Amino acid sequence: MRRFAPFRALAVTLTILGAVMPALARPTDTASLPPRATAAPSNIVIGFVGGFVGHDNPHHGPVRLAAQIRPTVPKDTYVRIFENRRRKKAYDAIVRLLDTNHDGVLSAEEKARARIILFGQSWGAAAAVLLARDLRREGVPVLLTVQVDSVAKAWQNDSVIPDNVAEAVNFYQTHGIIHGRARITAADPAKTEIRGNYRMDYKENPVECPDASRLERALTPGHMQSECDPRLWSLIENMVRERLSFSGASPGASPGPSPGTSAAVSAAVHPQP
Repeated sequence: MRRFAPFRALAVTLTILGAVMPALARPTDTASLPPRATAAPSNIVIGFVGGFVGHDNPHHGPVRLAAQIRPTVPKDTYVRIFENRRRKKAYDAIVRLLDTNHDGVLSAEEKARARIILFGQSWGAAAAVLLARDLRREGVPVLLTVQVDSVAKAWQNDSVIPDNVAEAVNFYQTHGIIHGRARITAADPAKTEIRGNYRMDYKENPVECPDASRLERALTPGHMQSECDPRLWSLIENMVRERLSFSGASPGASPGPSPGTSAAVSAAVHPQP
């Protein structure tokens, strides 16, 4: 039996080493390390398309606007379009972007860094307001909301802008079976400035929508034109760009539109009395 003792000792030694070496090879238990912090994007721009339109349909205003601004905005700006029924997905994306230490909870500092712009058309415009309301419950500020011919679903309210929004503007038209909300108001005028409720008259100033269907042309011509109006979406693009370029502002604050943009809006559409 003695002659087998060295082999038995060697086997025991190898067994111990097999158990210990993997642990020694790991420098630290990664589960105990705090999550690595990342930088939040300087701006978050989220748009919603209307109806049953896909988020990547290039014939629709919100999608075109995102494509226009992406190449020239600050490189750390997050720009994305969602279907109006994907509001929860958009909310989760914003929270994930702001949660720079990845602990699952937004700190006061992480919320204060938020620079968010929301816009949409039709059901997408209502979704933008509802997303702003979702963010309010989390205490996240929003720089600007833009509604284009906003249409709320039966259980929604797109007329009152929550007090976490610094500025809001509304564009609408009044012709056809579907037309947008004519007036938005601030839940707290001391915290939210309504930049205007602007009426678009496509009977007086029609625009061509070559990609529209025959049904849209027949039943909802005004609503259709609000969606593809290049002049209107150019104005909205300018509003978005102004706020993106104003990097010196404190988070949650926003500059007003430049005089040139205000004049352009007044010239293009009719402010509500």
